[in-house]
Amino acid sequence: MPAEDKPLRADALRNRNRILEAAEQVFSERGPAASTEEVANRAGVAIGTVFRHFPTKGDLLREIMKNLLARLVSEVETLRRDSPPGAALFDFFTALVAQAARQKTVLDLLAQAGTELSIPDAVGMLERSVDGLLHAAQEAGTVRPDVRLPEVMALLSAVCQGAVSGGWDERLQTRTLAVVFAGLAH
Repeated sequence: MPAEDKPLRADALRNRNRILEAAEQVFSERGPAASTEEVANRAGVAIGTVFRHFPTKGDLLREIMKNLLARLVSEVETLRRDSPPGAALFDFFTALVAQAARQKTVLDLLAQAGTELSIPDAVGMLERSVDGLLHAAQEAGTVRPDVRLPEVMALLSAVCQGAVSGGWDERLQTRTLAVVFAGLAH
């Protein structure tokens, strides 16, 4: 069995999880340009331990993005299950924009996700999940039937970019989302 296919020992798995948690915090605070040394310090491990788990910074960023996208897919599925179909898409928009405003590097990482981070499967899972929310909202009659997934994803990206670019407060975020939601509404 190749080394990368072997299950990790418990201590190695704990280190890997600490590294990922620390990396998410460091990159959230300092952006994708933050150093792996900062990640190692925050995780309480040697830099060699970081590189043993993630040979390049790109590998570390890729894993952070996979985890983030998996959490977003999970959030979408929870909304599909627990929210009225017409409200779930709007609830997801609101939650993602709020997260982007708090965790500014999310947008930077999402922008890289389909290119240099090369995680199309994870991005595709998120798109399929959002598409499910869109279709449910259209079937419930709350979203216009002519709206398609590429438009929804472009709107999500644009509104998140606005939240990240600075100068956004909760009032502006609420007004902007109201305009987007009015445009989507049936």
